[in-house]
Amino acid sequence: MRRGRILKIFLGAGICLTAGVMVNHITSMTTTMCTEKELAGMSYTLQQFVDTQSAGAASDPEAIVAFPDDPAQNAPAAPGTDPNAPAVSDGAVAAEPTPSATPKPKSEYDKVGISVAADYVNVRKKPNTDSKVLGKLYRGSAATILKRTGDWVKIKSGQVQGYIKSDYLAIGFSAEKLVDKFGTKIATVDTETLKVREAKNTECAVLTLVSGEESFEVLREDKEWVKIMVDGDTKGFVSKEYVKVSVKFKKAVSIEEEREEARKKAAAAAAAAREDMAQQPSQPSSNSSSSGNSSSSGNSSNSNGNSGGGSSSNKSGRGGSSNKGSAGKSNHSDSSNKSSGGGSNNSSGTIGSGDGSTIASYALQFVGNPYVYGGSSLTHGTDCSGFSQAVFRKFGISLPRTSSEQSGVGKKISVSSARAGDLIFYARNGHVNHVAICIGGGRVVHASNPTTGITTSNIGYRTPYCARRVIGD
Repeated sequence: MRRGRILKIFLGAGICLTAGVMVNHITSMTTTMCTEKELAGMSYTLQQFVDTQSAGAASDPEAIVAFPDDPAQNAPAAPGTDPNAPAVSDGAVAAEPTPSATPKPKSEYDKVGISVAADYVNVRKKPNTDSKVLGKLYRGSAATILKRTGDWVKIKSGQVQGYIKSDYLAIGFSAEKLVDKFGTKIATVDTETLKVREAKNTECAVLTLVSGEESFEVLREDKEWVKIMVDGDTKGFVSKEYVKVSVKFKKAVSIEEEREEARKKAAAAAAAAREDMAQQPSQPSSNSSSSGNSSSSGNSSNSNGNSGGGSSSNKSGRGGSSNKGSAGKSNHSDSSNKSSGGGSNNSSGTIGSGDGSTIASYALQFVGNPYVYGGSSLTHGTDCSGFSQAVFRKFGISLPRTSSEQSGVGKKISVSSARAGDLIFYARNGHVNHVAICIGGGRVVHASNPTTGITTSNIGYRTPYCARRVIGD
């Protein structure tokens, strides 16, 4: 009986234990299944997010991907974007910014080369030293760079196009450092007429007027004013608002140009030699005694006419300083020149009507030769009045030494009626200070200033003061 009760107890305990185990097993399975499903769903969601966010960063394996609910991020941000950048609306996808490198500074002279040769460098047809020489780029002259070929560059300068070794050129920022040394600043008038003033204000005196499209050397430049050299001794200020300032360099010289220049210089030297020989016949009488030179030139200028006075002053004037002395020596010399000049022109004339073109052609031979204050040499240097005096003396017409004095000889004419061979005068504050020779076509030839030398200009490059005709009609 007791044994039966114990068996019942064990059976009941086994049944309870078995039921508990079964319940725990079922609960465990249910929990496991739910957990796996939830994890699987979360895994899929995260993978989808990562795939979406990583689409633009596939090329960058080290890109950082932001996850949702990351405490370090307030909102998901695409890799490589600035979290502080403005949000993109309407479903637009913000483009990934490309890192920008700091641009290298670029010189305005990147395509310009300035010769740094001791004298000149040859411009060759091909990029080798055995190639034909086409021209020369002298020290300080500039060229436009067309292309680079190894150690050579192809350049164009003036009428020359060819190759130069790059070692002989300063390019870019190196060229910029040489601009002030070798370049000449030029102011080109950008209005019809421009006042040249004595100082940098509109209340001061007007020295002269210059016409549109004429160019002048810049002596000084500041924010509002530019000081220019008009000619010989006329320098003044113009408003920067009405001029364009540029830099001018010398150009390469072709072999043909060099030969032509040599020919011109030889012709000019020969003309000067003939001019000297033409003065020799007046010398013998005064050469009889060395002391007689001064007395004959001083006392016989009236009787000896233009030949004696012109010769002595011109020969001594080659040094420049003696020329200035002869110009201002005494009014006696100037007045005798004036009277002889007027007398020569009022006679039947050493040259006849229409020969003004011959004078103009002769004067044009000396274009490009130097300007020298006080000089009177057509080849070695002259100023404006020395130029006109020397040119007209070639044709037997004597002129006084200064432009102011020359403005009183011959016959006064209107500037509009001036023709080749007439003299055109310019003034500063009402006083004549420059003279030029009309060559026809509204242009003049004159010894302008130390920079341009003997050159041609528009007759109205500055306002003409008066015109005189010193040749026979």
